[in-house]
Amino acid sequence: MELFVNERLDYIGKKDLKIIQANEMFSFSLDAVLLAKFVHVPIRKGKLVDLCSGNGVIPLLLSERTKGQITAIEIQEKLCDMAERSIRLNQLEDKIDVICQDINRLSPAFLNGSYDVVTCNPPYFKVSNEKDVKQNDLIAGARHEIYCTLEDTVRTMSKLLKQGGKGAFVHRPKRLVEIIELMKKYKLEPKRIQFVYPKRGLDANIVLIEGTKGGKSDVNVLSPLVVYKDNNEYTDEMKAILYER
Repeated sequence: MELFVNERLDYIGKKDLKIIQANEMFSFSLDAVLLAKFVHVPIRKGKLVDLCSGNGVIPLLLSERTKGQITAIEIQEKLCDMAERSIRLNQLEDKIDVICQDINRLSPAFLNGSYDVVTCNPPYFKVSNEKDVKQNDLIAGARHEIYCTLEDTVRTMSKLLKQGGKGAFVHRPKRLVEIIELMKKYKLEPKRIQFVYPKRGLDANIVLIEGTKGGKSDVNVLSPLVVYKDNNEYTDEMKAILYER
């Protein structure tokens, strides 16, 4: 498959999945890989949705863990195109489809509470000034809440999920209280939380949280995940997530 100018081909996952990325666009980070590993998924069947999907990294990674049908939803057309080409490159057209749409404009027929799992790696930062949106528009839209807010993502996730379905986010710990409040507001009961630390002795910089639609109040805080050893090599646990075959 031909790549456009400034595009490159990277490899992800345990089966060497190929993914198209571009220098001028937001590239996926460790956050997306951790979310795809963290969330509970049905192994043999089911319907899954990934919101704010970017270039499709989470759906591609989830395809290694489930035989269910996966839908990626992304608003930026260039990212949708990259995701679609990556899906074709990996011959996953029968398993993953892409919807290029604003999550706030999804049809009522789609928001029918029929999905088993919904994941989301949303924009982390609120828009605080014009400088936030005047940088590269393609990157700003992925980093800042320009196209959707945190509440938009939680509300949409709740509408998509069936009772008992699982919804999972990756975000920054500083917004954890807000995330929990919004999840409870939209009937997504937090059930599992895991903090991720860049190194031992440092503050957590990533939080993973999974909730159950209509679940009872009962949350488990999992063992912490540390990314790097003091020598800047990945920890054994991180190596298992990234490389274990």
